[in-house]
Amino acid sequence: MTEPANATIKDIAHACGVSLMTVSRVLRGAPKVSEEKRELVMREAARLNYQPDPHLARMMQVVRGKKQQRVRAVIAVIREDVPQDGLLSPTYQYVPVEYIRRRAQGHGYAVEEFFLGRDGLTPKRLQKILHARGIEGVIVSPQSLQLPCSKLDYSPFAAVTFGNAMSSPALHMCAGNMTLGIHMAAEQLAARGYKRIGVAVTRWIVNRSQFGYSGGLFHWQHGLAPEDRVPLLLFPSNDISKGFEAFAKWMGEHQPDALITFDTHVPGWLRRLGLRFPEDVGFVVHDWTPKMKEFAGIYQRREHLAAAAVDLIVTQLSQHEHGVPEVQRQIMIPPQWVDGGSVRG
Repeated sequence: MTEPANATIKDIAHACGVSLMTVSRVLRGAPKVSEEKRELVMREAARLNYQPDPHLARMMQVVRGKKQQRVRAVIAVIREDVPQDGLLSPTYQYVPVEYIRRRAQGHGYAVEEFFLGRDGLTPKRLQKILHARGIEGVIVSPQSLQLPCSKLDYSPFAAVTFGNAMSSPALHMCAGNMTLGIHMAAEQLAARGYKRIGVAVTRWIVNRSQFGYSGGLFHWQHGLAPEDRVPLLLFPSNDISKGFEAFAKWMGEHQPDALITFDTHVPGWLRRLGLRFPEDVGFVVHDWTPKMKEFAGIYQRREHLAAAAVDLIVTQLSQHEHGVPEVQRQIMIPPQWVDGGSVRG
């Protein structure tokens, strides 16, 4: 018997001897269908070579969404407010809520920020608030070594996190590709005649990038003569203001002629050591933003990180996916080199 050229859910329902509603629920991953019927429907769909109509699927999502008045079209952005970690200073950059809101509005979602640790907001209390407001989508922005965000129960949510600071639970993740970023910056510096390129950051930054800084530096140095390889400096504290002695010792021992590091404190330390940039040392900001126009840097394009995170949330909600995924999806955004007066032309 010849199978239909363009099988429909009606064809699948007829082949299985079940209702159209049952087939529809199985194909969109909805709950409350027995495993036996689910396997039967999926087997017949494969045999009939069923191909869903994406335009129809999107329209049906809108129709179903209007029926679910309990669920609000709001994405929660979860931050952490733990001052003693030293991770809330201007030294550290996070994805601005404006970027997230801009993308979410394009999908028809509003955005609300919640700060764990501020005004007595605990993970348990936040869980109750999100449930009471019918919020199903959350974007997690870890900003503390204590990681109170890791104590939430993510089973009711479609969730995404920024970076790898919270490795457990392992949510879907969006991050900048800093292995590529460090290599890109090193190439730009080498093209300008710099030979001894050093990277000075904190362990928090390295871990959040999934070792992208150390990995990128190692990859670059692999092709250098041993005498030109400057070891990575990990500051002894996440509070950069406490790092001058370690920095001065590292500079004296290894004498890099170009640095990839923070925009705060380090420029002042270089002047304190009698060094000028770009005359004596090239200076590159590892996490450049448009407000740092006087420096060269690696631009991590956080507007694209925000867009990717929102898109992942919307995709999960449309597919009825909640909880910690079996396999974590990771979206890596390539950074961009930005020229500036802190390096030779």
